[in-house]
Amino acid sequence: MNPVLEFLTRRRGRKKLNFSDFLSYAYLLLGVLIMFGPIVWLILSSFKTPIEIARFPPRIFPYRQQTIELEGFDDPLQLFKVTFDDGSTRELAQVRRVGIEAQMIDPDMPDEIIRVNIAEREPIEEIHIGLSNYIEGVRGFNFGTYLWNSTFVTITATLLTLLVNSMAAFALAKYKFPGQQTIFMTMIATLMVPLSVVLVPIFLVITRVGWNNNFLGIIVPVAATPTGVFLLRQYMLTIPNELMDAARIDGASEWRIYAQIILPLAKPALAVLAIFSVMWRWNDFLWPLIVMSRPEYFTLQVGLAAFQGEFSVDWNLILAMTVLSILPITVVFAILQRYITTGIATTGLK
Repeated sequence: MNPVLEFLTRRRGRKKLNFSDFLSYAYLLLGVLIMFGPIVWLILSSFKTPIEIARFPPRIFPYRQQTIELEGFDDPLQLFKVTFDDGSTRELAQVRRVGIEAQMIDPDMPDEIIRVNIAEREPIEEIHIGLSNYIEGVRGFNFGTYLWNSTFVTITATLLTLLVNSMAAFALAKYKFPGQQTIFMTMIATLMVPLSVVLVPIFLVITRVGWNNNFLGIIVPVAATPTGVFLLRQYMLTIPNELMDAARIDGASEWRIYAQIILPLAKPALAVLAIFSVMWRWNDFLWPLIVMSRPEYFTLQVGLAAFQGEFSVDWNLILAMTVLSILPITVVFAILQRYITTGIATTGLK
């Protein structure tokens, strides 16, 4: 039996389901709904029309009204189910609407105009999965530029984060020097400082060095993270010091020990930090919004916030672009997720 199917069908009772089995499956089902329900709703809503999004009560699936093309009419006509006074029903196509009266025709007899009260008709709908929102959004959203900006910032910031944090973690884990524990505890204490406290000082520094409307202003200030240093340090503590001593006897420099011994052995922790860094940089909104004021430098998250009209918001297009913006981060997580358990389990994190 497939291991996944065997796990999902596992039960306490041997012949029939136990009461605890029902509780377990109910708990797991609730967790799945809470975690993936909003994502499913987002994806399905990205295919809806603006009218369908504003509909109350809302519907899960994207419905579109059926239309029909008839000779003599330039545009497709909407189909309705009309109920007459005698209780009979017919499927009619609406030609035009005048007040509370709709002028309709039978597709089989298009020459006869049938006047119907709009209260007596019901739209004929079907589930429709179309890419019109995505196509229109990509054309009007400048998606390519924002995607490139986010990709460049994310990759560059992640590589810089891995380099800086691994060097700091290597020094704190493998060297003894005065004030080592004080430096480490001070660095950990910065985790309790909210971002809003340091925004103004960092912005003043960025302004003085001329990094406004510059990718360096987004990448450099957030390169060193206390979380990353702590995670890598805890992992590097598990690497035997005897490996370093043997390398020194063979004449290896400290840089070579760091590059050829420590980094390869710390790959699981580096992969975990890479996942975290990609998620942080890709989803970052507040800092890029402060640093960047020119649209050509916007990242995806800032671009999504700016993608709205002065008097109206095209939610259907924003939802479609939001789905596209989460696809890259989903792919990265799917590729590297197997390192998460190994990396976190050996760093002392709970």
